[in-house]
Amino acid sequence: MSPLKPATLCHGFITGLFVCTAALCAGQTAQAQMTQHTMHAHGNHNEMTMPGLRGLNATPEESAEMAVMFRHFQTLAREVTNLPDGIRTVTTSSDPDVAEALVSHVIGMIDRVETGDDPKVFIQSPTLDIFFLRGKEITTQIDVIDGGVIVIQTSDNPDLVAALHTHAAEVTDMAARGMQAVHEKMMKAMGN
Repeated sequence: MSPLKPATLCHGFITGLFVCTAALCAGQTAQAQMTQHTMHAHGNHNEMTMPGLRGLNATPEESAEMAVMFRHFQTLAREVTNLPDGIRTVTTSSDPDVAEALVSHVIGMIDRVETGDDPKVFIQSPTLDIFFLRGKEITTQIDVIDGGVIVIQTSDNPDLVAALHTHAAEVTDMAARGMQAVHEKMMKAMGN
């Protein structure tokens, strides 16, 4: 395994797997209102169109990559090690197409973070906000491996370390349970 791209990263993306996880609290922002509208208009469990994977600033290709991962989450395997100063994750898929989407997603999101270009995915976890705001305080190393990716992210900032740990757990839940994990978190955030 050879390093693909050491990077200064502002968020714990896959820490590497998905940019989306839980939901914004209803009524806090226009994005949260759009999230709520999208979920009500299209149904909470619309596994075919997955409208929540779209974003105010996400490309159709990025949304499609996330949809591939969610539709085939059963092919994903994930190991997370919480480090004193961050996380180490290994995320793979037994399906080559899913693995390709996974690697592309991680690299693409890291590029977005480095340029401060938040995709504002409708179901994006609020945990990601701090990464976009304070990304220069996170160091990331990515290694592309057979079937997936290893991501190591560290920081000297305790708030960022806590957020890395939280987001890694969110992503692990999504890898294990797919969109159901997102729906449950959204309903909890909306007070349902």
